[in-house]
Formats: sequence, structure tokens, C-alpha cells
Amino acid sequence: MGRIDAAHALAETVAQCAITASLRDPRFKPLDAKELNQLEIEISVVSDPHPVRAEEIEPGIHGILVSRGASRALLLPQVAIEHHWTATQFLEAACRKAGLEASTWRDPETNLFAFTAEVFSETSLAAVDQQPAGT
Repeated sequence: MGRIDAAHALAETVAQCAITASLRDPRFKPLDAKELNQLEIEISVVSDPHPVRAEEIEPGIHGILVSRGASRALLLPQVAIEHHWTATQFLEAACRKAGLEASTWRDPETNLFAFTAEVFSETSLAAVDQQPAGT
């Protein structure tokens, strides 16, 4: 659960998204207090999406936003890495997430946007904290 607009300061957006993700994500039950010690927080700060041609998409580097009419879906760059997807598979997954046929990305009426993301997580920040000084 997230936002791609910059309507508020980053800290406020992160707080709002954390509440939404933990309590109002329709894909999951609301987070229970007993689950907090098992929780890992990951934040992706995304760049502004820009129009892109399908052949320019680099899985793992670019996230994708697919839009056609009222249908729209976004997949973060790390999703392609986690699933070992090619660019085509990534585009097909974004289309399916938007409720479209998998091949809809090929239609000129479909809008494709790419973006990058800077990803922060508790694990990655802990690893940085444990590095010796000067590395």
C-alpha cells in the first residue's frame, strides 16, 4: 500500500501508508499487536513515473505503472527480482494486477510508465550499522 504522488512530506506519507498497510490492506487481515515482533518494515521511495516504451524496461531497475482507461496497477522494481521475471513477464503481471488481459501492455492505447525506487528496510539498515567505520 503506497502512494506515488508527493502531496505531503515524506515522513507524513510514510506514516499514513504504514497505517493503511497494517490496518486497511484488503489483501490481508489487519496486523495484530502480537505480530509486531515478527514484522519487517520495508519502504520504497519512488521517483516520478515517466512514459516508457516496453523495450526500455529493465527488470530490477525499473518499477512499472500500467494504465488503460480506469484500470491501473503498479509493481515495484524489486517484485521482478523476487519472482525472477523477464521484462515481458513483469509487464504481463502488471496488466493482470490492473484487471487487464496479460498482453494488454502491447496495445498502443495502454500507457506504460517506469520509475526507480530507493528501498529501505530494517535488515538493510542494520547491515549498514554493523559495517566497520570507513567502509
